[in-house]
Amino acid sequence: MEALAHRRRLFGTNGIRGVVNEELTPELCARIGLAIGTYFNGGDVLIGRDGRLSGPMVESAVISGLLSAGCTVHTIGMAPTPAVQFAVKHFGMDGGVVITASHNPPEYNGIKVLRPDGVELSREQELEVEEIFFEEKFRPAGWSSIGSIKELKGAVEAYVEAIKGHVDVEAIRKARFKIVLDPANGVGVIPALRLLRDLGCRVILINGEIDGRFPGRHPEPKPENLTALSKLVAMARADLGVAFDGDADRSIFVDELGRIHWGDKSFAIVAKWFLTREPGGAIVTPVSSSSLVKEVVEAHGGKLIWTKVGSVVVSHKMMEIGSRLGGEENGGIFYGPHQPVRDGPMSTALVLHILAEEGRPLSALMDELPRYYIMKASVKCPHELKQLVLEELVARFKHMNPLTIDGVRIWYPDGSSVLMRPSGTEPIFRLYAEARDERRIKDVLAEHVAIVEEVVRNVSKRGGGE
Repeated sequence: MEALAHRRRLFGTNGIRGVVNEELTPELCARIGLAIGTYFNGGDVLIGRDGRLSGPMVESAVISGLLSAGCTVHTIGMAPTPAVQFAVKHFGMDGGVVITASHNPPEYNGIKVLRPDGVELSREQELEVEEIFFEEKFRPAGWSSIGSIKELKGAVEAYVEAIKGHVDVEAIRKARFKIVLDPANGVGVIPALRLLRDLGCRVILINGEIDGRFPGRHPEPKPENLTALSKLVAMARADLGVAFDGDADRSIFVDELGRIHWGDKSFAIVAKWFLTREPGGAIVTPVSSSSLVKEVVEAHGGKLIWTKVGSVVVSHKMMEIGSRLGGEENGGIFYGPHQPVRDGPMSTALVLHILAEEGRPLSALMDELPRYYIMKASVKCPHELKQLVLEELVARFKHMNPLTIDGVRIWYPDGSSVLMRPSGTEPIFRLYAEARDERRIKDVLAEHVAIVEEVVRNVSKRGGGE
């Protein structure tokens, strides 16, 4: 069995991912497709893919498995993840599949499974698919009941029109924004270019040709990958720049001065605006989000709901409590009135709406936010010791009433905070520290790195609790 299957888990934080033809082979993809088709008991399943070179191969293999289970497969071709998610619900499908590895390097690909509402399967539902796969509880159709393939047209157009229905189109058109768009040679260019032009924006496009090699930049929109975008925004005297990841479910913004802003800030701006429309609203975010989000939400009368890290968790928590806004520090914004999933083009339209409404530049809105300095580090910790280390950290900081939803997060009276969290994939503990003072942040991080290292040593000396 292939390397992915050896782990006895198929799904990671966001779907199934692996290196193509090493971990993610055609044979494995076909079996996964059959498991997915069995889970959906045949039925109508929509499928779309990003622009990776391996996309047609992986998609074809998954489709063969779906057909074997008797599914009617509706194909929409290349489209960003949020457009596929919207189409699943909009066209009344029984489920959906996205072939994407999001921000991962070009040698990777992946498979996301969607429910009828377009949201990814819950962790419990993923386990059901895995049980079908590993225990071979497949239900292949008889020879006369094998499924068929149908091409579905108009999915991207319907998605763009839906986004426009949530913003003031005329106000944005009157503003005549000049935007630099960087979709990272990914499929986000397909709806985003149409959307921005419909909104009357003057668009400068970089890395706009779909190319699964991602020649323009790495598909992860981290600040270090957005230097060209930053420079071009300033040189062109644009109103803002926006960068997507490989499947366009996340967006990072650059203000008119060329400053790159991490996702916490854009999310805080949207949250501030949202709470003027829905006073007292509940807003969902992972424990890894900055305290600036907490400060902004609470200052404007909202209620912040923390979750474990992972976009799937945020989506399901939003639906569970009826929240209409969620966000992540990596640029994911979940606008519930549209769909409770992260969505780069929708986020872009919201920011344009806010700028048109405010009549002020993005830099001014960013500079009004509370200022925090953030630093990250990691400490080596064997997988088998993670739980014991976590338990000792919880006990050590119990007097500080820590947040223990996912790792341990503590706040100090001066506003600084630290999250100590075991990685879900690597043998390390990740540390995220923040403080209002640039000098304080280094001390905070160093102090807690030393604490985690000490706890790992102590647990290791005890033989992992034996």
